Amino acid sequence: MPELPEVETVARGLQARLQGKRLLSFTLNRRDLRKPVPPGLKNKLEGRRVEAVSRRAKYILVHLDDGGVLIAHLGMSGRLVFSDPQHPRPAEPHDHAVFGFEGGVELRLNDARRFGLLDYATESNLAAHKLFRHLGPEPLGPEFDGDLLSKLLKGKKTPIKAALLDQRVVAGLGNIYVSEALYGAGISPRRLAGTVKGERAGRLASAIRDVLTRAISAGGSSLRDYVQASGELGYFQHHWAVYGKEGEPCPDCDCRPGIKRIVQAGRSTFYCAKRQR
Repeated sequence: MPELPEVETVARGLQARLQGKRLLSFTLNRRDLRKPVPPGLKNKLEGRRVEAVSRRAKYILVHLDDGGVLIAHLGMSGRLVFSDPQHPRPAEPHDHAVFGFEGGVELRLNDARRFGLLDYATESNLAAHKLFRHLGPEPLGPEFDGDLLSKLLKGKKTPIKAALLDQRVVAGLGNIYVSEALYGAGISPRRLAGTVKGERAGRLASAIRDVLTRAISAGGSSLRDYVQASGELGYFQHHWAVYGKEGEPCPDCDCRPGIKRIVQAGRSTFYCAKRQR
């Protein structure tokens, strides 16, 4: 599933292409993705102008000129890609939704596994929407630091890896970047979350911000189906320190037999047992 850097990269690509454009048509080729598309969505969207495109956690938010907000989630295999007269893209079997904008620009939601979703809200009730009201703070937000992270983790008896994947604790983090951030902070994924406080929490908050920022600069990590809105691949997977590198040498120490892999809550975790405590 695309994680925060991938979703942020797509949102920025959409912002660059769509801000100020009027949405002229909305064609829905099937009514259900992960859940049914809201009835009447076509009437809410057509004729509206895009004011901005942003991100909340792993959701893309298209803000419209009447105060409406189109919500999109890419799920496991979803893509939002452009087609225009200069760069036409043939229709594909899994183009479930097509947004037609001024200038002949089309944005297509392609999702082979149909785990994505489309929803709708208004600016005034966005924070209270059922998809967002439970979410924790944004790890790239100005308030996110070691002190806040310490408070979020206080008393938690789950491993720190599991706590960081809990969207109620921190919004948008996923398996890849949690493994990378824990490595950067020198913290074992097995450590109990409640013990990550003080200076240790400060290191972790900084490592989270650092790995996410670098990943966004690289266009995210391309695994399986992820592409940017332009159709390009991200390349941060070439800069992973530990993720997917079981048995390979640790980049920063001489540990043997190298990077370890364990399974936590059904998810693979990669780490250096010597460097991460």
